[in-house]
Amino acid sequence: MSSMLGERTVRQYVGRGDGRRPNVSEEFVDEFAEKLGLEFVCDGRGDLQETFGPEDIFDYIYAVFHSPTYRERYAEFLKIDFPRVPLTSDGELFRDLVALGGELVSLHLMEHPDLDELMTSYPVPGDNEVESAHPKYFPPGEVPPGAEEPLERGRVYINGTRRKRDAERAQYFEGVPPEVWEFQVGGYQVLDKWLKDRRGRTLTQDDLTHYQRIVVALSRTIDLMDQIDDRIDEWPIE
Repeated sequence: MSSMLGERTVRQYVGRGDGRRPNVSEEFVDEFAEKLGLEFVCDGRGDLQETFGPEDIFDYIYAVFHSPTYRERYAEFLKIDFPRVPLTSDGELFRDLVALGGELVSLHLMEHPDLDELMTSYPVPGDNEVESAHPKYFPPGEVPPGAEEPLERGRVYINGTRRKRDAERAQYFEGVPPEVWEFQVGGYQVLDKWLKDRRGRTLTQDDLTHYQRIVVALSRTIDLMDQIDDRIDEWPIE
């Protein structure tokens, strides 16, 4: 690219003395830098006012790929090829998507501070074994085994639902919304698969806490995906 911006970008891209370089092509960086009117720094993050870095690019891409509209709009294409990254020339949109994508990354790495604000409980003591034919989910409005009234909040049972005599000591996670229970990643229902993979095992206290943190991560992911869609006014991104 002949512009001074492009020339500076290339120099910054390859110019680290320690040999580190981001795993993005020079052509991609140059095109994005020109659209944004920002200079690229080849390590970490920029200030998003005059510079941007590879971590900003990653968070931006992560946000775009979690847009429900993006996934629906390009569903057929995504079945046969790698996802394409739409680039924006809107600096404010770029900054907002970097922020939203960064939150998603933090959630999915299980590092976000919100994960410790548990939205579920695990109220029944017992052996904490995930029995065969479990987990079983009962959404709000259903009456689970051993209960007389419909549930106000969703429950994920890990044992005790197969026989009536076990119902009083059945163990479950209380407060799992249906949309969180049904959330899928890579074709797998996350909360269901995590427990199925542990059938016959006794869950430790760390396991119980980790599962409840996953519930928070998925709930926040759903919320952030909606925010990303709300922030992208129209497609294709300009």
